[in-house]
Amino acid sequence: MSVSCIESQAASPETPGSKFFPPFEVTPALDALADECLTHYPASKRSATLPVLHIVQQQFGFISADAIEWVARKLGLEPIQVLEVVTFYPGFRQSAPGKFHMRICRTLSCAMGGSYELMDRICELTGIDRSASEARHQAVAVSPCGNFSVEFAECLASCGTAPVCMVNDDFHEGVHAEMAEALLEKNFPLFRVATGEDRP
Repeated sequence: MSVSCIESQAASPETPGSKFFPPFEVTPALDALADECLTHYPASKRSATLPVLHIVQQQFGFISADAIEWVARKLGLEPIQVLEVVTFYPGFRQSAPGKFHMRICRTLSCAMGGSYELMDRICELTGIDRSASEARHQAVAVSPCGNFSVEFAECLASCGTAPVCMVNDDFHEGVHAEMAEALLEKNFPLFRVATGEDRP
């Protein structure tokens, strides 16, 4: 599969969050991390696909078309084989998130507990318009300022404390829509400044 074909399937438009993440680049440090990862899978390089993709996303914020091409070369795979993994697992992003990324569980317990209302309220407070992302079938929606992004997650494994969400890597339980503003202000002390609001 050619680069242009991968780009047409994998590349996402720039988002306001792009300014917080470096463009993909194969550095000696990245190469060394991938090589070390491969030592754990001597029988099959392909088995290292997930951990190598995690390394890329951790360093660059998302998996770009260039990153897919590099991972494929590194593992001796066709780019489409790597793209299949990226598009299958919802934990991988194909566009830059915001500086502060929120994942809101939407499976049954959380949906019944109010996760959709929580999503609506967070979007209202941060100025995020999810309709454009949904139209392009992208899970992540980013605020105009680039500081915030949201996506729905499938089961964050705490059904008894629904609705639950993650703010970057921090887990929060029992977060209802009326608690959204407090959640944002607790996790982002400069929340009002970040969204362009100057009121305290």
